[in-house]
Amino acid sequence: MMQDKTMTGEAVLSAQKKNPLISVRDLKKSFGDLHVLRGVDQDITTGEKVVLLGPSGSGKTTMLRCLNLLEQPTGGQVFFEGEDITAPGCNINKVRQRMGMVFQQFNLFPHLSIMKNITLGPMKLKGMDKDEAEAKAIELLKRVGLQEKANAFPRQLSGGQQQRIAIVRALAMDPKVMLFDEPTSALDPEMVGEVLTVMTDLAKEGMTMVVVTHEIGFARSVADHVIFMDGGYIVEQGKPEAVLDNPQQPRTQDFLRKVLK
Repeated sequence: MMQDKTMTGEAVLSAQKKNPLISVRDLKKSFGDLHVLRGVDQDITTGEKVVLLGPSGSGKTTMLRCLNLLEQPTGGQVFFEGEDITAPGCNINKVRQRMGMVFQQFNLFPHLSIMKNITLGPMKLKGMDKDEAEAKAIELLKRVGLQEKANAFPRQLSGGQQQRIAIVRALAMDPKVMLFDEPTSALDPEMVGEVLTVMTDLAKEGMTMVVVTHEIGFARSVADHVIFMDGGYIVEQGKPEAVLDNPQQPRTQDFLRKVLK
């Protein structure tokens, strides 16, 4: 019986590798003469937590934003759930409903209450009725300890609270993957922990995550796969203990030496 379960687990893992949730092939992005991505290949499987590291200008944020076409690639392909989302005719707005995005600057609607910020997407895009959307919002707000802020406005919240609301807003759409673009970089140091705690809980629940961050401790404890980028290339990648504790490439070693000072 145990053998059957093991085989089933291996079969699932094999199927995930053959059918990744996100697949990037020869991804290129240029802004005029500036080549930001120079041919990146990567597969991300369901449930995987991937952290992108690298210096400013390395291409990590551009790669993340190409995954849901917030940046239009100059070349190459991005597949999501088997669909080439870079192909002409792809309804990218439909695709983005399944890809949650959390930005550095929260991007909440300042004129809407927290409740309306969270329920707007599910009601307008998914046709959810008001009662159902609000019940789901309250449930999510409880998860991040902010249910008492449902009727507040973004300006009445701290940066850490706003970023937790931004995560909740993305989760309200039931995404298949969450994309995080340096979600703690705009926060005061004392607020970073509260956001990382929410992200860590999300990872433990099995959410597929792609995270651009300089939070090495988070990468070490949460990531399944760490990618170090520089100059538009993937320089080194692997399990956190390999890349962070025993990097093989001089560029990775130099970066981590400076970051971990």
